[in-house]
Amino acid sequence: MKKGYINGKIFTSDMDNKFVEGFLVEKGKIIKVGNKEDIKYMADEVVDLHGKTVIPGFVDAHMHPLMLADYSKQIACIPPKINSIKDLISAISEAAEEIKQGEWILGWGYDEGKYEERRFPYRYDLDKAAPSNPVLLVRSCEHIRCVNSKALEIAGITKNTEDPPGGKIGRDENGEPNGILMENARNLVIPFMPEKTEQDRIDALVDLGNLLTSQGIVAVTDMGNLHPGGNYNLYKEAATKGFMQRVSLYYMWDYFMDDSDFRITGDLSSFNENIRIAGIKLIGDGSISGQTAWLEKPYLNTDNYGIPVYSDESMEKAITFAKENNCQISVHAMGGRAIDRAIDRFYNEDGFQYIDTQSVNVEGTEHKSKENLVHRKIAVPRLRLEHLTEPGVNAMEKAAEKGFAFVCQPIFAYCEIETYLKNLGKDRIKELYPFKSILDSGVKMCFSTDAPATSWAVPSDPFSNMKSAVTKYAYEGTDIGQEQRIDIETAIRLYTKEAAEISGFPELGMIKEGYEAGFIVLSEDIFGIDPMRIDEVNVEETYIKGEKIYSIK
Repeated sequence: MKKGYINGKIFTSDMDNKFVEGFLVEKGKIIKVGNKEDIKYMADEVVDLHGKTVIPGFVDAHMHPLMLADYSKQIACIPPKINSIKDLISAISEAAEEIKQGEWILGWGYDEGKYEERRFPYRYDLDKAAPSNPVLLVRSCEHIRCVNSKALEIAGITKNTEDPPGGKIGRDENGEPNGILMENARNLVIPFMPEKTEQDRIDALVDLGNLLTSQGIVAVTDMGNLHPGGNYNLYKEAATKGFMQRVSLYYMWDYFMDDSDFRITGDLSSFNENIRIAGIKLIGDGSISGQTAWLEKPYLNTDNYGIPVYSDESMEKAITFAKENNCQISVHAMGGRAIDRAIDRFYNEDGFQYIDTQSVNVEGTEHKSKENLVHRKIAVPRLRLEHLTEPGVNAMEKAAEKGFAFVCQPIFAYCEIETYLKNLGKDRIKELYPFKSILDSGVKMCFSTDAPATSWAVPSDPFSNMKSAVTKYAYEGTDIGQEQRIDIETAIRLYTKEAAEISGFPELGMIKEGYEAGFIVLSEDIFGIDPMRIDEVNVEETYIKGEKIYSIK
């Protein structure tokens, strides 16, 4: 049956045909866009949108869905409930009363910049709350862990433990571990933590899928675990139980580079599959808020430039693997030095611009799908860099020339403004995340959230993310770079068409003939409202493959 949608403000993300009067859907595909009279004539059923705004469904090109799903069962160490270390101690004490001695207490999202004390919680703080239970808290940036004395004891971390390569153990004035584990030092304690059952994680994913559809998110990327193992089979099973989003997975290279049996075969990476493995990921540095991003200039009032993480050997092995397996490489690179290190290395690598979509094994799929894929000339970038807080002009020019993609998160400075001001100062933060300059230089860029790696109560929310890019004000009003603002049409395109192409979803991202019918209906005209109200817009309906799977009513 052909279903037509008319009488709405329909934004397509197709820059050759930005707004249309209507579109026609059959068998989950958009088969026609055009004027409403043609759509009405061709349709077996007509849906009157009553003037509502319609846009393509969002694609979150960088997030950690399984982490986000897991965190729903942990202590949320963020406002409005927890506003101080004193509040944090109380919450951990309450959790300790509900479990047996020796059981782990986990929390996520703490940001010392939002606490009254304006400092990290240390082992000694956590010991007051739960001396007999190991405690592990994940900082909002995901790159730092805070643990108590019991957890240090279990992991065997002492005064004599050396910092691991690419990591740092925080220490007090006597050289004793203070409970702060930065970057690769977090791996010292992770092996001792309890693992959830596979069924628990699948159920949590299905629940998360419901939240994502309510936010208009029709596809996601899973940017890797911070522990050994991959998530492909978990998503495949979750999909049989109601998880509806398309997924591209990236496997954390540190945990696979020495596994001679690890491969990303064509059947796993096929662009025709709902769940696919897109590539591998390397960590180049840390975070601004944790003072571990590897910057061009030192952090405010310090001689600290941050921490480089991956080794040269790891990078060389990754390049060889990506060529042999026809897959993408993702590189976490926030600071300017980390960005330059990655781009300079890949710039000199021959034949490393785009994935060869024609060589993808599509065994078991219709030949027509493969022909459509090739005909569209989908340019899936071989290299995607993540975060890019301070890309220089030279880096942007090289990336534009080679087709390297930038995957950015406007939400970072928006919600972590307290630590950004503390670590960089009010003048320097205006130079960060130069979205307009990146686009003007010709770099292919998209937006994403990195959820849950932000100190925001609902970290996967697309609207706060876009508000940050369009207004360039932090949530509490600080100017974070007015000259780098972009308009709302561009922000939506970066969250739909560009995100889909960079993440390897060739049938998503536009309301256009031949594309999958993944679109959303909004509560307000997002193009006409005051940009400061973008975060007040809600998703009223979400459609995946032409089916309405969410309604706010």
